[in-house]
This record gives sequence, structure tokens and C-alpha cells, in this order.
Amino acid sequence: MDLGLKGKVAMVAGASKGLGFSVACALAQEGALVSMVSRDSAAIAAATRRIEKLGGGGAFGFTADVRSSDGIKQWHRETADRLGPVDLLVTNSGGPPAGPTLSFDDQVWQSAFELLLLSALRMVREVIPSMAERKRGSIVMLTSSSVKQPIANLALSNVLRPSVAALAKTLANEYANHGIRVNHAVPGRIETARVREIDEANSKKQGITVEEQRKLSLASIPMARYGDPDEFGRAVAFLLSDAASYITGATLQVDGGMIQTLA
Repeated sequence: MDLGLKGKVAMVAGASKGLGFSVACALAQEGALVSMVSRDSAAIAAATRRIEKLGGGGAFGFTADVRSSDGIKQWHRETADRLGPVDLLVTNSGGPPAGPTLSFDDQVWQSAFELLLLSALRMVREVIPSMAERKRGSIVMLTSSSVKQPIANLALSNVLRPSVAALAKTLANEYANHGIRVNHAVPGRIETARVREIDEANSKKQGITVEEQRKLSLASIPMARYGDPDEFGRAVAFLLSDAASYITGATLQVDGGMIQTLA
């Protein structure tokens, strides 16, 4: 199937590793021109080189902190100047610290708000005017299974990521008649450094080994395995693509059946 992504300009946040990198890879392999950002200049340069070796549309790396409004504006401005108007946006960031609700002070909550929700809103503000003018565009917001069911010891994510899901749905309603689709992708337990970090934190909290914690997690997944990052990347590439042209305001779960909620 031709996803219709060849030549499209994509901005992918948090793309130096993990899920953001897997999405950037999938888009580049489909022929998109991918602008990647991370606050780690060495990591984003290495990620860009890895994607360029795959062939396809190509990748360009930028260094910025998505918690910075100025950083996001500069990333968008340089992307548009270098590649042209943005057709696709993937909002994404690193995860906030693990821990229970009352273990964090106001400063940590504020930082998590800026990282998870405000960064997504700021990215959207940059790309939507041009998308609306051209009557086309596709946005996917990456969150977490915590938008469906709270995850133990991840209070910040449990409270703030559902706001990102609500933002995606609201924007989908507001901009559908402008030719802009906005969807929301929910990873389950995908084999990334972030998931390994969470497994380690939970194993320490429960006084068990990381392997024992992993077995507990696997027991909750009907497919009985963690997902491969490439599986997630391809799913998001589809959701962004013309092949999903009648899908907006939707939540795509890429979780091996782990999430047990009905809606």
C-alpha cells in the first residue's frame, strides 16, 4: 500500500530515540522529509545519520527543548525555511519522573505540565496556520496507556497525559473542516529505554528483580510480549498518511491487547 507520504514534510519531536525515533524512521522510509528535534545535540545528530543510511526521504536534525516556546518556534521556522510548509506533525516528549502523587512539589508538577501538555499545544500553534491555509495537514499526538488506565507509580503521567488526549480530540473537532486531521496514538509496553526505566523503578518499589517485574508486565499483555518500536512507528505513519484520510479524533492503541478499557 502506498501511504502517500513521499515528499511530505514532517516534524517529529523527541526523535533522537525511542518511539519518536521509530516514527521518524517509518516516515523517512515512506519518502517523507523528516525534521527531528531533541535537546541532546549529539543524540539527534546520531539519530539523523542512522535514518539517512536507511534511504527514503531523508532526515534533518535540530536541537531544542520542547519545554521552550522559543525553541519550538525556531525549530518550526528552520524546518519551513529548509524543507517547506509542514504537512505532518508528531508531538512527543520524554516522560516525567516516576513516583506517587504527593511525592512531587509544585515545581515538578509545573515542569511536567510544560513537558507533556504545553509543548504539544505550542507545536500545534506553529503548524496549524499554514495547514489551514493549504486545507491539508495531519497531526498525531503520542501519549501513554495512562490516558486509558492509571499506571502504578506514574502519577504525573496519569494526571497530565489525559489532557493531551483531550487536546487532540478538541483540535480534531475544531479543524476537521479546515482539512486537518488530529489523532492520538497510545503505546502499550514497547521495548524502549523509557519502559526499561519504568520497569526498574517499579521493581525497586516492590522489592523484586527487574526480571520479575517484567514477567508481571508480560502477564497483563494478551500477546505475551513487549512491542517492537518499529511496530509502533509503522502504525503512527499509517495514521498520519493519506491511507487514513477519513480518520480524525481517533485513539489508536498499539499495545498487544494490554489495555482492557472498552472506550
